[in-house]
Amino acid sequence: MHNDILKQTLSQLCEVDSYKKVFHSAKHGEQMPSVENTKKIIELLREILFPGYFGYSALNSGNMKSYLGVNLDKLYTILTLQIKRGMCFDCNTEDCNKCSSESSDIALRFIKNIPHIRQMLSTDVIAAFNGDPAAKSYGEIIFCYPCIRALTNYRIANELLKLGVPLIPRIISELAHSETGIDIHPGAQIDEYFAIDHGTGVVIGETAVIGKNVKIYQGVTLGAKSFPLDENGNPIKGIPRHPIVEDNVVIYAGATILGRITVGKNSMIGGNLWITDNVPPDSKMSQKISKTNNYLTMDYQI
Repeated sequence: MHNDILKQTLSQLCEVDSYKKVFHSAKHGEQMPSVENTKKIIELLREILFPGYFGYSALNSGNMKSYLGVNLDKLYTILTLQIKRGMCFDCNTEDCNKCSSESSDIALRFIKNIPHIRQMLSTDVIAAFNGDPAAKSYGEIIFCYPCIRALTNYRIANELLKLGVPLIPRIISELAHSETGIDIHPGAQIDEYFAIDHGTGVVIGETAVIGKNVKIYQGVTLGAKSFPLDENGNPIKGIPRHPIVEDNVVIYAGATILGRITVGKNSMIGGNLWITDNVPPDSKMSQKISKTNNYLTMDYQI
């Protein structure tokens, strides 16, 4: 009985129709990207981006250069291999030499951009600190706040995506998603001084564009409406379908903003609103609940 069930199950699992949509055949004999090594990349970058907060805590101006130099060398080695694996996963050619040569070049180009990533993250730290009266220091923001953990992963993933790296950026963003509950697609465009207060349940879609000095609260969605379909009934991908949020906008908890619409600069979006149309600059959108004749009524104000 035992052997019969095992043999029957094995036979079913090995039928081509059973596995053809969920089976990955290694291209060029290269393994899949490693989630564990991708985590190591993120941790190394945290040590480089925020020295003294993560990793070796006894850093000073005397040993900073040697310590960061060692970490950069480690990063280059691990990152090059993972980029190669990501490229091989996505490759449609028989020539693996291109994946090998390009992965090294991309890793170096990424490393060259690390000072820019740190500069952008420093503005996010300032924005989070200025926007939260409970925060006691920049250090508390860097070490404790989930928004900085999520934005660190996002800004790393976004740079890799812009360099043409497949798969790895999405792994990095999903690592932050699982850790913080903040889901930022690496393709989103987010300018400086961005803050997410609390953060749980935030969703920012692939083609969202966020300007300078924007603050959003927990449960906010910058999402898409129903996808347009092609003549064969398949979703049309790669088109702008998420909101544009201009400078100095505040979006309060639970707001849902859908489609390729624009929230104009200096606007305030109240909590739990559902918005699918453009919002003019300098708007204040809120819902007012009043009691009339023992009934609750809700009015939207602009």
